[in-house]
Amino acid sequence: MSNQIIPIFIPFLGCPHDCAFCNQVKITNYKDKADESSIVRQIEDYLKYFKDKQTSKEIAFYGGSFTGLPLDTMISYLKIARAYKKKGIIDRIRLSTRPDYINNSILEILKSYEVDTIELGIQSFDQEVLDSNERGHKVSDSEKASKLIKDFGFKLGHQIMPGLYKDSREKIIATAIKSAKIGPDIARIYPTLVIKDTKLEKLYQAGLYKPLSLDNAIEISAEVLMIYEYRNINVIRIGLQPTENINEGADVVAGPFHPALRQEVESYIYRLYLEKLIKELDLKDDLEIFTNDRDISIIAGNKKSNKNYFYQKYKVKLKFKSSDSSYIISCGKKYDLDIDKFIDDYVEEKYGGDLN
Repeated sequence: MSNQIIPIFIPFLGCPHDCAFCNQVKITNYKDKADESSIVRQIEDYLKYFKDKQTSKEIAFYGGSFTGLPLDTMISYLKIARAYKKKGIIDRIRLSTRPDYINNSILEILKSYEVDTIELGIQSFDQEVLDSNERGHKVSDSEKASKLIKDFGFKLGHQIMPGLYKDSREKIIATAIKSAKIGPDIARIYPTLVIKDTKLEKLYQAGLYKPLSLDNAIEISAEVLMIYEYRNINVIRIGLQPTENINEGADVVAGPFHPALRQEVESYIYRLYLEKLIKELDLKDDLEIFTNDRDISIIAGNKKSNKNYFYQKYKVKLKFKSSDSSYIISCGKKYDLDIDKFIDDYVEEKYGGDLN
């Protein structure tokens, strides 16, 4: 791990109301109030758990809307985090909040308590989608908050949710492009799930909302991931973290849940890339792929999905060998394997006019 996270969950705390898609208690699997003693206890427990003492550590306040907390409560939490940072025990402080709960005075407080990263629950840059999901803020709030956070020198994060009620493929792509042009340092892609005891569940049960299928979520998340990578924005998560509650047969009623969604998305991108090579180079022989061990599993696909796809469609077998460099040998010829260039070319061709 390049970074060890100490998560402090504050479900619903600071939220003005329930958005249509949200049940933070279910999502975070955390029901207790985050008082000062419990926060200290959680931090100490994680510090004991971490075996690598040299890796950087970060306290991250998740759930709820941190900057919507009562001021004295927010400051009491920040004091705890800053004390660990000043002692050199942790290296960074992160929090997440709503775009309409950011202003100059709030950011001055966060700066004084040495917060490093602020993640905004953008969800969508389409006003109809925000209104239909009872988000309670304007697109302009997301734009203004993002600019303020960057101007104050914080690291900016965007969280978006493809597949919300009244969403569409066009709106999802437009949201990704808008977010990428704003230029957050990090991003999270959370395809929308239908969680128990939410208004979205009622819409789903009434037949008024249809979530993305898993295949659709993988395809659209791949487009979004490539748009972010084209602008050198680090996507740090795709899909909600599986928990006791966030799992099939638990509190996920419907939607594109997968315990390893990012791997599925990256495998799909490699499928697009290899298919392009096969067509453009007219490759008919088996492909001998040399690359690192991690990419071998991604290129092969979950349960060998890509291997099966290429054999069934093109009668081409994918064969793998571990290597420090990445290339393909087919019909005795060697071809470079450069996924970054493929992504740049793909996005430039499809979306370059909107992104540049």
